[in-house]
Amino acid sequence: MLIGRINEIVRHPVKSLRGESVQKTKIMDYGLYGDRSHAYIDETKDGDFLTITHFQEMVQYQARFVGEESVNEYPKVEVITPEGKALNWDDEELLKELETKSNRKVSTKKYTPTHVPIGPIAVEHILLTTDASLEKVEELWGKDEVDARRFRPNIMIALEDKKPFVEEDWVGRRIRIGSEVELEFVGHCVRCMIITVDPDNAERDPSLHKTVIKENNNHFGIYASVIKTGNIQVNDEIYFID
Repeated sequence: MLIGRINEIVRHPVKSLRGESVQKTKIMDYGLYGDRSHAYIDETKDGDFLTITHFQEMVQYQARFVGEESVNEYPKVEVITPEGKALNWDDEELLKELETKSNRKVSTKKYTPTHVPIGPIAVEHILLTTDASLEKVEELWGKDEVDARRFRPNIMIALEDKKPFVEEDWVGRRIRIGSEVELEFVGHCVRCMIITVDPDNAERDPSLHKTVIKENNNHFGIYASVIKTGNIQVNDEIYFID
């Protein structure tokens, strides 16, 4: 059964920074190639990850890979600051800026192209959302356009049947994406304050979170585990296989 097609693929080379929209990439055992493969560590919090939860201005920094994807070594990771300056993700100037703005001691951590453990990514491998659910949340919120980046999905699905929140019924089912990749839906994404942060100006509006809590039990999006790895690209068809 055809569910829909990939509308957008987004990976976040650095945890909690703004991601990059890509036309094609690989699905690895841990999820999208390079997703959350690099992270900043908050040394003032016993080595926890530095995230939007504690330093919401992180959403204004965009991370991207520069170069060809390789299973042996990641391409260079570049960060674009809110002022438009491009710096290596571990550049001393950038680290000092993050420390000053966050009032924390910051260090770096990166993983390998073949292994990013659950934790940096989230609670599961890949987060998928649908266009119909995003449009419904926007309608229910009734204030502004809802930027999909607030929800930090990896794959946005353009549904064939535009039924909002239909993904709530997908847990336990498997899908095929394109000709290679297979995923299994394993759980709903329970939302936190991160969705209240505007990706452009880092300002918070708790009313969006309250809307998601009230209208959909604080769920938005669905997590999936990787069953078969392979290549995906925008416009790939997505089918149930069970």
